Amino acid sequence: MSTAASRRRTPRDLRPSTVIATIALLAASAVVLLPIAIIVLTAFKPVAEVNAYPPSLLPDTWTLDNLKTVTSELPFMRLVGNSFVFAGGVTVCALVFDSLAAYALARIDFAGRRLLLVAIIATLMIPFQATLIPLYQLVADLGWVNTYAGLIAPRAADAFGIFFLRQFFLALPRDIDAAARMDGAGEFRIFRSIVLPNAVPALLTLGLFTFVNNWNDLLWPLVFTTDADMGTITSGLTLLTGPSGIVPHGVMMAGSLIAILPLVIAFLFIQRRFIENIATTGLK
Repeated sequence: MSTAASRRRTPRDLRPSTVIATIALLAASAVVLLPIAIIVLTAFKPVAEVNAYPPSLLPDTWTLDNLKTVTSELPFMRLVGNSFVFAGGVTVCALVFDSLAAYALARIDFAGRRLLLVAIIATLMIPFQATLIPLYQLVADLGWVNTYAGLIAPRAADAFGIFFLRQFFLALPRDIDAAARMDGAGEFRIFRSIVLPNAVPALLTLGLFTFVNNWNDLLWPLVFTTDADMGTITSGLTLLTGPSGIVPHGVMMAGSLIAILPLVIAFLFIQRRFIENIATTGLK
């Protein structure tokens, strides 16, 4: 009977729409992965093959010279450490402050709550470049240029993160808040012991996006750091530009490969936890 059932399911599984969807998915995946493949393969090409015409995707000769150049010409470990402090510090601060603000806007009734929410959302319409100079002047007046505080503090909270977490907190049943208050729990206890454990999927999502965006950011570290030892790995790659603006593409690709490896590792570690929390959210 099971054999007959599997035979009946086979034509349905091979419908034209399923085949077309599979082909489209594979094509889209190839388009997305092609730039990553170019970065990886170019990082191991010698200079002659990088500059050869017509270009080839696969290297004829594999070399580690580009990786050695990156680690020898840059304070590599220092830049990577700065990137972790910068991106990680912003992520931790953003999760703390964004979640606190989002909880107040979603779960506490106070005068002017809607007006405050509108004001926070309205800041998303202000271009980042419009606030860059005033922020730099403020950081300079505080003496925070070339410091971790100057890199992290201006990004310690984010309007998008507040709005994102608020929407998630609104979806949580309010009955659990009322039950906790009847048991004598205060607002911070409810926030810490009830709301946050149920918001792990949202916190992981926001944390991952925040970490990736700040790790890949180039303009912010370039503006707020003038000392090469305080730069990040992304801003440090600009130091590899040769004379007259000549870009050593092989070396740059090797640096880019090293820069994205921590992001890949972080995603691989978070992915399983993220999927587990999404799958069990409705059971909490």
